[in-house]
Amino acid sequence: MSKHTFDLIGVGSPIVDSLAQVTEAFVSSIPGDKGGMELVDAATMGELMAKVEAPLTEAPGGSAGNTAVAVAHLGLPTTFLGKIGTDAGGEFYRDRFMELGGDGSRFKVCEVPNGRCLSLVTPDSERTMRTDLGAAMTLSPDEISAEDFAGCRHAHIEGYILFNRDLMFKVLNSAKAAGCTVSLDLASFEVVGATKDILPDILGEYVDLVFANEGEASAMFGGSDYAGMAAQLAELCDVAVVKLGKAGSLIQQGKKLEKISPVLVNQAVDTTGAGDLWAAGFLYGWLRGRPLATCGHYGSVLGAEVVQVMGAAIPHARWAAIRQLLDA
Repeated sequence: MSKHTFDLIGVGSPIVDSLAQVTEAFVSSIPGDKGGMELVDAATMGELMAKVEAPLTEAPGGSAGNTAVAVAHLGLPTTFLGKIGTDAGGEFYRDRFMELGGDGSRFKVCEVPNGRCLSLVTPDSERTMRTDLGAAMTLSPDEISAEDFAGCRHAHIEGYILFNRDLMFKVLNSAKAAGCTVSLDLASFEVVGATKDILPDILGEYVDLVFANEGEASAMFGGSDYAGMAAQLAELCDVAVVKLGKAGSLIQQGKKLEKISPVLVNQAVDTTGAGDLWAAGFLYGWLRGRPLATCGHYGSVLGAEVVQVMGAAIPHARWAAIRQLLDA
């Protein structure tokens, strides 16, 4: 009998996503680069949301949260570590997380309003995100201990925590003290650019599995030799993944490189959560001992599913068919 209560604990910011379809001109009119994620304060978030004329769709989000919910949907026991507010946003996040199959017992709570992310989706299906971390930003290293990871087999950590270095090191040390394996999603090219000085040491000392997309890998190493980047990442940790969107993905372990074909769709609606759901499919296979090529295919299946809907939540009615497809 397994000593683990949970196969996976997600660690990150429990953010409520507000999604809207906007024009290229709208994204060009706001500060920051298209396609990335930038942190903003509550006042700036309010101003941005007031400018959006399109209807807003709300859903529980956050990089690690999206991954954890999808893993739970696939049938693995899953929990989450992060801080929510006592407001309607925090209640919405926890209730929806539990309704979707996750365990809500490890959320921290405070009276600061819950974090929000405005995800602006342009006609090319790319999303540009502006995030007010709210309650999530108040999570302190002093609140984290190995006890938070007790009974968990694997910790999946979102790279946005790297913006708070003390918190990231406390999370990593606590997860390892509890005996967890660790995966890190590098999250965005902005994260990598801001933390390149410590990333190699973190990957080498703490991380078993790293997820990067082409933008994040390029921010770390420069150039466009993605196979070479996968090899360099795999010199730092056991397994390295570089996701290439429509071009598939690369998985490197030691000297072995797996090239994973994409699962193509007729029309992508929104890329929000595509990388998070890819990671969920991969981790579902990896935690069940599947070969890396199979894990990568699982990732491609979930990534293809989520780009066909607005937001990072695959409709509930699709999950039974997805599980059958993966387990066939």
